[in-house]
Amino acid sequence: MSLPLSGSLIAGTQSLFGIKMQLQFGRATLTTVFSEQKSETSTIRVDGGAQTTNFEIYADDYEANKHYFLAQYFYDNYDMALSNMPIINSNIIITNLEVWVTNRSGVTQNVRNVLAFQDLGEQLSNVHNTTNVYAGSLNTPYPDNRNNSLGPEILVTDFPNIRSVSQITSQLNGTGYEQAVDYEKIENAKKLSSSEYSFDSRLGFISLNQALNSDEVLAVSFQYTINGIPYQVGELSTDVASPDALILKLLKSTTVDINLPMWRLLMKNVYALGAYQVNKEDFDLQILYQDDDSGTPLPFIPEEGLSGELLIQTLNLDNLNQNLDPGANGVFDFIPNLTIKTSNGRVYLPSREPFGDYLRTKFNEAGLNNDLADQYVFDALYDSTKTAASQVAELNKFILRGQYKSSSGADIPLNAMSIPQGSVTVSMGGTPLEENVHYTVDYNLGRVKIIDEGILSSGQQIDVSLENNSGYTWMTKRYLGLHADYKFNDDLILGATILNLSENSQTPKINMGDEPISNTIWGINGSYKTEAPIITKIIDKLPLIQTKEKSNIILTGEFAQFIPGHPKTINVDETGTAYIDDFENSQSPIDIRNSQSWSLASTPQDPDLFPEAFETNNLSYGYNRALLSWYTINSDLQRKTAYSPSHLSDEDREAPYVREISINEIFPDKDIPHGQPLRLRTFDLAFYPEERGPYNFDVEGIPGTSSGINSDGELIDPESRWGGVFRQIQTNDFESANIEFLEFWMMDPFLENTISAGGDFYINLGNVSEDILKDSRKSYENGLPIDGSEENIDTTAWGRVPSVQALVAAFNSGADARSLQDVGIDGMNDEMEREFIATEAGEIVSYLDRIQNEYGLTSDAYLNANDDPAADNYHFFYGDDYDAQQKGILERYKKYNGLEGNSPTGDEAISSYTQLPDIEDINNDFTLSEAESYFQYNISMRPQDLDQVGENYITSIIENAGPNSDTRWIQFKVPVRSFDKKIGSIPDFRSIRFMRMYLRGFQEPVF
Repeated sequence: MSLPLSGSLIAGTQSLFGIKMQLQFGRATLTTVFSEQKSETSTIRVDGGAQTTNFEIYADDYEANKHYFLAQYFYDNYDMALSNMPIINSNIIITNLEVWVTNRSGVTQNVRNVLAFQDLGEQLSNVHNTTNVYAGSLNTPYPDNRNNSLGPEILVTDFPNIRSVSQITSQLNGTGYEQAVDYEKIENAKKLSSSEYSFDSRLGFISLNQALNSDEVLAVSFQYTINGIPYQVGELSTDVASPDALILKLLKSTTVDINLPMWRLLMKNVYALGAYQVNKEDFDLQILYQDDDSGTPLPFIPEEGLSGELLIQTLNLDNLNQNLDPGANGVFDFIPNLTIKTSNGRVYLPSREPFGDYLRTKFNEAGLNNDLADQYVFDALYDSTKTAASQVAELNKFILRGQYKSSSGADIPLNAMSIPQGSVTVSMGGTPLEENVHYTVDYNLGRVKIIDEGILSSGQQIDVSLENNSGYTWMTKRYLGLHADYKFNDDLILGATILNLSENSQTPKINMGDEPISNTIWGINGSYKTEAPIITKIIDKLPLIQTKEKSNIILTGEFAQFIPGHPKTINVDETGTAYIDDFENSQSPIDIRNSQSWSLASTPQDPDLFPEAFETNNLSYGYNRALLSWYTINSDLQRKTAYSPSHLSDEDREAPYVREISINEIFPDKDIPHGQPLRLRTFDLAFYPEERGPYNFDVEGIPGTSSGINSDGELIDPESRWGGVFRQIQTNDFESANIEFLEFWMMDPFLENTISAGGDFYINLGNVSEDILKDSRKSYENGLPIDGSEENIDTTAWGRVPSVQALVAAFNSGADARSLQDVGIDGMNDEMEREFIATEAGEIVSYLDRIQNEYGLTSDAYLNANDDPAADNYHFFYGDDYDAQQKGILERYKKYNGLEGNSPTGDEAISSYTQLPDIEDINNDFTLSEAESYFQYNISMRPQDLDQVGENYITSIIENAGPNSDTRWIQFKVPVRSFDKKIGSIPDFRSIRFMRMYLRGFQEPVF
């Protein structure tokens, strides 16, 4: 539709989509239009059958975690091998390669257990663990299994059970090999197919199609020849039968440590152009230096001795002419599969540290001193992380700039999805083309396919215009127009127009430059026309002129006023507001309140607090675990509804640690959008230091470790007991994600007990063991047999564990399967637990017999333990038994985190905690992580330490909060880099895989 206007001050509009109405009232006509646009219009231009794109990439923006050297030898010789391109100076030919990674996708085909060593195949001069790795039968600079004692033949002799994945840790523990540093074990590692990576058989590096996460492992094995002589690093999958672990070369571990030799294996000289099928034609790449003195990027180093040649020549990227014959021509040497991979647009610079060590060499060759070189050489790019290097602004001045033309062929990607039907138009050389005749459109996937081959072969420019309706647009545009004309007669017409163009954003906070408008323009116009015969007569009197038409006088006039404005949604006061920097929204919080994402924690390996943590396959490992419950209270317990237990009173529901919390109680000035719940979802912890936690079989106590239990079954010396939970951290590279604080609000835990002595709250960030029942065996409920037999079952100090590996995380089907599998991570139901004797831990009688011997059959300790020997039974927060006992809200959550019976089926499924089996694999990578290396933070939870802002990580306190003005809220903000203690060899914050929280030092319950 359109709104044509006759005036010149107010322009009409064409090609609108909306509603148009035309009315006439006698001599008056009225035209109105309304149009709304929620999509964005964009145009894609394809020139000569290809799209031309400019690019600009800074040196620090290399493609990380995708490209790796296969061994230190290839790192050491990369520059030399490419010193005389296009000839590759290497006599190595890799003939076979297998690549293994952490099995995040859960595939079940082509998986194996693997054990990967960092120093495997390296000659002794490149070995990291010089204390334990000794010379092998071969001493060659080339990588080979025989170079050192980590070769499979020697390794299996030194460690006979090393191929059993369940015994790897126990075999290497205490021998000087550190997990995540010297080695990694991966259960059910995924073997990548040849389509998921590429490799250079002469230069010895691989390029993955998909970048690895910071906590994922990469390992390889390969065979190669030198002048026909074969060599091998690691084991191929055909060398060793499953389920024995393959011994591989480790290229990347779960921990990113720039001080390890592995860091050198990560290639930092590969840059992604974001293109596919790149053409040599019209390709241009220059390397520039951002010069502060001139203020412009220069294609050379502005120093005498180097300013005479282009940077692409300095960095060995221009030595050939267009025919690849020797001779620089000022153009990037476009050598497919060497300097550029045309299929995916990756540029490979021919030196491992082009802006570092290689550039320094060029300064030295030019006779320039190191002090001057230090002003240019970007060493931080290679000896620190990508994120850290980007902060060195004074050296991050090298730029890869140019353009490329990538072939589109018949298919033209539109870079959008869910495109409105009919919104795509295609033209060739300005001539519109017809859909389904010259081209077709896939509106869902966002692709145009040219079906007329004559158009492709013509080489003419093709323009594609479209509306991108991606499902979310932050700005909605509306156009409203009204035009009226009053026709007094055929000669006199008066008109009036008013137009409004407005934009409405989804958020009231707008950045400067993105302000929405609400502009109005109005005006009036008129025209008068009449015949003027007198003018005709006057002209006719002129010599040689004789008129044939009547003369007319036409008078037009118009007036218009433009009124700029903005929508009221961005008003802070009476005027619109745009933000230079919205500091409030500059934070990107990661919400970790979901209670079901947390699991029962393994014992922290802090020798000062937990001497028992270093025991393996020993019940003392869990002797100090007390009861900790974690949950989010169901709203039906906080409100009086049809589902609420009848005995709960308003006073019960309004108790401080169970009542419903309003958002405005903590954030009184927060604007809550319409329809958003007012209830603040909280993550609640309840710690009972005198009550036995799951899998705590302490009875008599051990001097220096635990104090035992009393006749009531309560833990003696509750201050020495602890309770904890842990979870996976999915955003685990804190450095690149710029995670700086742990921040939380906590209700004062001493509102009802102001004289409590309190205790300590600890947070661990880093590598945390998933071996909750420490025995180096991964327990998973769905691995237990469903026929009641003991087939494929092993016994540890804790109970029963499957001897086969899990390929899926799901229970078996069958009538009795759930009751036989949903028994907790000890692999035993209550009946089995009553009779079980932990012979693996040196016990000669059962846990119940130990209590009977100590306190008798009639003691509360025995009776309570007999009901639930492992203290791992689950109970939903509802239940007739709870109602009969008139249990309060807190009591209802004491067994809510139990593991045995927490996945009922049928009619009881509604009361389940989860429908997935409990597995000692919190991050779902199919591997039992046993490493303990983390940063520790200690927050005092003593009443006297919770009063002062600025102390004990406290940043704010709200007094007199809540409906009765009797609640106190405390905000904690813990800088992650201000840790109190470092456990293990964790180097930094680039791989924070887990978070563990635990309470210790309390004499009485705390909520």
